[in-house]
Amino acid sequence: MHTMWKGTISFGLVNIPIKLHAATENKDIKLRQLHQECKSPIEYKKRCPVCDREVDHEEIVKAYEYAKNKFVVLDEEDLQALKKEQEDKAVEIMDFVKLEEIDPIYFERSYFMSPNEGGSKAYGLLRKALEDTGKIGIAKIIIRSKEQLAVVRVYQNTLLMETIHFPDEVRNVQEVPNVPEDIQLSKKELSTAVTLIDQLTAQFEPEKYKDDYRTALLDLIDAKRNNEEVTTAKDRPKPDNVTDLMEALEKSLEKTKGAKKKTTKRKTAPKTKKKTS
Repeated sequence: MHTMWKGTISFGLVNIPIKLHAATENKDIKLRQLHQECKSPIEYKKRCPVCDREVDHEEIVKAYEYAKNKFVVLDEEDLQALKKEQEDKAVEIMDFVKLEEIDPIYFERSYFMSPNEGGSKAYGLLRKALEDTGKIGIAKIIIRSKEQLAVVRVYQNTLLMETIHFPDEVRNVQEVPNVPEDIQLSKKELSTAVTLIDQLTAQFEPEKYKDDYRTALLDLIDAKRNNEEVTTAKDRPKPDNVTDLMEALEKSLEKTKGAKKKTTKRKTAPKTKKKTS
């Protein structure tokens, strides 16, 4: 299983070297966009609208837009230094709470935690302590250049870290439009609804729920492949030597135009007339 983060997590004076592994995976079927005419994959290029040209990766900087078209440019060196400063800190469990105290709206992504070298005993200690107390730990961690709030809990004999949203990342429910206030309901209506819920109540068995759309889409793709309803993208046309030469000449002209403006014209000496005898 791929390790996507490794470091140390602590509670009190106990330090546990750990590794994080993604606990879930996205199984969405990715569809490419093709040009209908020639069935070639569409490209997306980064272009500067002011300079009217494609921009290389080396020419791009990061910035924060604090007002319309007003930016604070952030150097990559500063960002990397800030990231390293935070990543070098041990992840500390700040509090222990009950799982049921956290509304599911806060939960984001799950990661399996495995002990790194020399961390098995401390790992087992935290796991057993969480099991016996029925509590989960609250910590903060830097993942992919973003500080995350996270919970540490036990899942099937394995420690699990689950990132959760900060409170200011959860939108105010009061802003949801058209939510009805108190609605007058008859006893019969409510009783019927409760009875229906009771009849449909079952134990949660995740294995019985399937992604029907993904299955149907894969069946459709397989059927088209079996019927040879496939297409092959055409090879990208290679520029000939004349095109390459013209591009090189045009770029050279652009560079020399700026240089010519900076240089002064050379003064030429006046020509002397020859004497006739």
